[in-house]
Amino acid sequence: MITLITQLARYEMVKGKEIEATGAFQKMAAAVKANEPGCLMYAVTRGQVNAQELYIYEVYENQAAFDAHRKTDHMQAFRKSTEALLDRGSFNVEILDEVAGYIRAPVEEMRGQM
Repeated sequence: MITLITQLARYEMVKGKEIEATGAFQKMAAAVKANEPGCLMYAVTRGQVNAQELYIYEVYENQAAFDAHRKTDHMQAFRKSTEALLDRGSFNVEILDEVAGYIRAPVEEMRGQM
């Protein structure tokens, strides 16, 4: 059995910093896609009820891929670049246990691709 590592993170953007914050997440998503083959999914979404909220859903093929992600240069740069863009008091992250589901591959062929 394959044990995927799934993380769900929630951030709240600082008012007036939404364009910079979403740009930082777009840059981060591109870096993850280009440099982390062990990341199977990296989706950044914005709340419809509260547009200040961003949710990041990540799926890694194993613990090693997840650990490597946290140590990348682009992750370190992302953390520094978003210090004034995100409300760290609202930050929440959870590692999730798989219950059921699937990931379609390749994601790029899906409608509404990230």
